[in-house]
Amino acid sequence: MPLDHTASLRRVPVDLGDIDAVVKLARSLDAELVIVGPEAPLCAGIVDALLAEGVNAFGPTREAARLEGSKAYLKELAARRGIPTARFSVARTMDEARAAIATFASPPVVKADGLCGGKGVVVAESFDEAIAAASSMLVDRAFGEAGATIVIEERIVGKEVSFLAVTDGTEWLSLPTARDHKRVGNGDQGPNTGGMGVVCPAPAVGVDVERMEREIIEPTLAGMREAGAPFRGVLFAGVIVDAAGTPYLLEHNVRFGDPECEALLELLEGDVTSLLASAARGALDKSLVRVRTDVASCVVVLAAHGYPSDVRIGDEITGVDRANALPGVQVHHAGTMLDPEGKLRTSGGRVLAVTGSAPTLAEARDRAYRAAHLIHFEGCHFRTDIGGPAWTP
Repeated sequence: MPLDHTASLRRVPVDLGDIDAVVKLARSLDAELVIVGPEAPLCAGIVDALLAEGVNAFGPTREAARLEGSKAYLKELAARRGIPTARFSVARTMDEARAAIATFASPPVVKADGLCGGKGVVVAESFDEAIAAASSMLVDRAFGEAGATIVIEERIVGKEVSFLAVTDGTEWLSLPTARDHKRVGNGDQGPNTGGMGVVCPAPAVGVDVERMEREIIEPTLAGMREAGAPFRGVLFAGVIVDAAGTPYLLEHNVRFGDPECEALLELLEGDVTSLLASAARGALDKSLVRVRTDVASCVVVLAAHGYPSDVRIGDEITGVDRANALPGVQVHHAGTMLDPEGKLRTSGGRVLAVTGSAPTLAEARDRAYRAAHLIHFEGCHFRTDIGGPAWTP
């Protein structure tokens, strides 16, 4: 039976960390499908709880969500299944970390094992920095229990790309590649963030989709089936392609991701909700959507004062309606709220995702930035080089 897309839209306050409350809400709404966005509830087992109550849910079970919840788990699965990935070591003490770091020819990347909200990764420029990063995680507990185990891996130089597939655990539908811009500042400078913008499809990747499917997606899904935890949902592969054209798996996310989701949806035509429902049921119906090849998209994230460190909230936002009125523009809300007077204000670090779509990436980028410049709030900052020449060779 087709899902009812005519139901009115409304927001209901609920603590996403309270699984019982989410299940109760879904049952009270007689929900036909629950699409889970954030990683923390997935890793906590929200899909398991929904399914146990007979509610169809799009997203992996708690066991399958370990692909994102534990970087060590992912790396070990990649090693077992022959998935190309950087050489790595796992450490739980500083003695183990120092010994592991000493085995690399150049400064390695240091990653906290668990969820860190898009942070917890240090691309060290020196061995001393790598040791300091390990100490911050293992000794100082900068990321709490998420950093009680760390992954130390070889740094691979190349072009990064996000490659997502909607899957029922066996079959999958590949989505266009996207290129995220993680650092807070222009020229890829400053600390990592959850994403300051993205372009889709990613230009000049240097590797074809079929190869990434064959070497990354297929063996990952097979490995999860073998582990007794079939993966249903969106399998998000963070990939780096070296100069020789070899794709290496950097990470898996177990959700659409942000801001990739906003960009990708602009390239999907058809009944996306029913597509996700079919994957959740274990019977993916790829005929429900068409992946457009005649459209490109660009997303520019508008961030709050202080992001990604000490974020200030409560600043009034203006200009969103004007931006939304531009052709080919959609402004997506993330860290926003309405005050008692009905004024729109900031309520988080990444406030708005301004999405432009057009037949070419250059046009999509122009639309996104024209819209972004119409929006104002005190302390607003965004990168001005999303999809620029340095990113589109």
